[in-house]
Order: sequence, then structure tokens, then C-alpha cells
Amino acid sequence: MSTKRSCPEAPIVLKVHRLVKHFPVVSGGLGRRKTGLVRAVDDVSFELRAGETLALVGESGCGKSTTGRVILGLLNPTSGTVKFSDQDIFKLKGKSLRRLRRDMHIIFQDPYGSLNPRLTVAEIIAEPIEVHRVADGEDKRKRVASLLQAVGLLPSHLNRYPHEFSGGQRQRIGIARALALQPKLIVCDEPVSALDVSVQAQVVNLLQDLQKQFGLAYLFIAHDLAVVKHVSDRIAVMYLGKFVEYSPKAELFHSPRHPYTQALMSANPMPDPQLKRQRIILEGDVPSPLNPPSGCRFHTRCAFAREECVQTEPELQDTGNDHFVACHFWREIGVPRAIKDILAHPPEEQFRKRLGMYQPWRASKSDL
Repeated sequence: MSTKRSCPEAPIVLKVHRLVKHFPVVSGGLGRRKTGLVRAVDDVSFELRAGETLALVGESGCGKSTTGRVILGLLNPTSGTVKFSDQDIFKLKGKSLRRLRRDMHIIFQDPYGSLNPRLTVAEIIAEPIEVHRVADGEDKRKRVASLLQAVGLLPSHLNRYPHEFSGGQRQRIGIARALALQPKLIVCDEPVSALDVSVQAQVVNLLQDLQKQFGLAYLFIAHDLAVVKHVSDRIAVMYLGKFVEYSPKAELFHSPRHPYTQALMSANPMPDPQLKRQRIILEGDVPSPLNPPSGCRFHTRCAFAREECVQTEPELQDTGNDHFVACHFWREIGVPRAIKDILAHPPEEQFRKRLGMYQPWRASKSDL
């Protein structure tokens, strides 16, 4: 399966090919033995270009965050390759790996839990600069002050501690730390899901402004389709460790092909209580990644499942316009009427209305 984009302008920053991450399940006392595998990520492939945002979408436990952590080298893969700037990160060691780590960073979901409460803001932002010996003395202080300004905070904040800030301000500090070494790739692990709705748009806008300013590539992990529609260039929908749909965002929101993607869109909240619509209700619970279903992993909850879905695992098929879907019967399923009602009120419009930010849409970076 190839998921290469047809637009060759920007250089490819990240290539992920057939990435697999399984966690062994161990039981017993002194005679500990492996009793199974949690198949967190199972055969994932994609490319990411400079200045581009790829969103990973799916339910909790589908493997989104694990994918991001394996790509950064925080977890060792079971198999597969990840090439960053044409270097296989799993083959690098020592100084070569240390140099590469400057170009890849992460923004965590919990802005408080990811910041050391014993350090001041200046020390938190300066820590990666010191570890990688990029600058010291006056140069380091100027760089820290510049980063703080870039994320919309004030110089007076430098000597404060994380507990003295709001959630949105703490996330800005985390973003400043991620930018400290001028990376090329940032994994955004649900960076706004823990924030108040009134602050989400400000942080999203900040991330987009910084992307334009520094040419950053984002792997944006999220479950809120309204946010994803606003920030992404392409979207990968995950279910039980696999991509079930992969597409440019405009194509995906115009014509979602996979029943799981359609169900996610159906679950997206509508801002107007007067709007009446049908919903796609998925039956049953998400199967365990310890023992995923045979064939199509979604068949236990799919209203269109047939015998072939139980027996044969579908491959990602190109439906045109760089749109890939892993479903045997996507042509027959089409776009249900319930989804057409939702497409009449795009998630980006819902995001704006939900936040009560009609004009101007872009909030000030320092408006907290």
C-alpha cells in the first residue's frame, strides 16, 4: 500500500513504513512467562512533509499515542522502520541519535504533569538548550526570552513556577520548551483536550502560527474532529492499531468511506440544539487489542459486515484523490443520509460556534 502524496513541493521529513508495536503480557511469579501480546500498533505506514500537519484520529486505546512515542524513539518498535530526514532512527546510537533528537519533540496532553514543578519557567525552557549545549550565558537567556515571547507570554513570567499559571498558559510553556532546539517535527499528543474550551482556539491558533513561522511538521493526535478539521492537511483514522482510512482532510469530510469514520462524524456534537439529525450508533464495545477479531477488526461493530469481513482482512485501497480506505464494501456503503446531514454543518464551523468566536476567528496569542 502506498500513501504518498501527489504534491512534491515540500521535502519529506518523516517516512514510517509498516510500523508495529506489540507489548508482551507477562504473568506468574518467579517463573514469569509471556502469555500474550497487546497489538497496540499493527502495520502503519505514512509520510509527512515539512510544514504539513497529519492528524491521527480514533477512540482511546486505538494506538495513536503509542504511534507518536515509537516515532520519537521513546518506545522501541517490534518491527518496521521510521526514517527522519532519510535516517533510520532505530539504527542510530550515541552522538548520532543525540543530534537527531534535537529535531524531534513532543507536546504532551497534560500541561501540568509534563512540567517539573520544582523548576521555574526559565529553567524549564532552558533545560533542553543546556542538555544539548546549544547556547549558554547571555545567548541562552535571550533565546529563552524570545521563545516565551513567541508563545504569547510575558518576560515577567520567567521566574514563576508552573502552579502559578492557568492550563492554557502551562501548555504555552510546554510549546516553548518543544521549540527550544528549533525542531523540524513536533508530535502534538492531544495538546488541547485537557484545556478549557475557551482556551482551545487560542492554543490551536498559536500552533498554526508557529508552524508557518518555523516550517514545522506536526503529527497531531486528537479525537475531536472539529479541531482536526481546523488544523490538519491530511487525516488518518485508526482503529485497534490500524489505519482504516487515510485522506486529505477536504476529501475525508466531503466523502467519508469507512463505516467507522462515518460513526465518528455522527458522534461529533452539533452546536445548535434546534438541528435534528440521525446518529450512527455502534453496537458493543471496542474489542481488546490483546485478542483482536479476525478479518476486518471493525466487523464486530459494523452494520454492513458480511462473511468476507470475518474471514479476510481488508487492505487500504485507493479510492481516488489520495483517499485510501480499508473496507471490502466501501463502494456499496456510500455516504449514509445521517452523514450527509452532518456534512451540511462542517466540524470547523461547529468548532467556531462552540467557542463563540465568530469575528474575528483568530484570537490574540496573548489573550488568555
